[in-house]
Amino acid sequence: MRDLPAQPALYAGFGCRRGCPVETLAVLLRQTLTRNALPLSALRGIASIEPKAREPGLLALAERLGLPYICFDAAHLLVFEAQLSQRSPTAYAQTGCWGVAESAALALAGDNGRLHVPRQVLGSATLALAIGG
Repeated sequence: MRDLPAQPALYAGFGCRRGCPVETLAVLLRQTLTRNALPLSALRGIASIEPKAREPGLLALAERLGLPYICFDAAHLLVFEAQLSQRSPTAYAQTGCWGVAESAALALAGDNGRLHVPRQVLGSATLALAIGG
């Protein structure tokens, strides 16, 4: 019997405007996974930036999926600047980091994490996926 390749661990980073509905976040996640032929079962956690720690839509999404929701401060997210697909001066002015979704995904993925799906946008939400090492 052949061994099947291990499913990679995926980590989702989200950015959103205040009050972004959980359905927008869920549709963005579902579309992104489908477009990239990635299984929801590979998702290990959801991350964002500290000011979003109590964001109702993100909390509801994590609860719905049964996944941990971790928020990082801007200084921690700045460490990942060189790995970002783009740097947003607007995001930096508002949050203190160059891109919330990609940076948060990379932070959650850990030391050997790498960006797998760059920033995707739907309405007032952004999502990026990283693979953990």
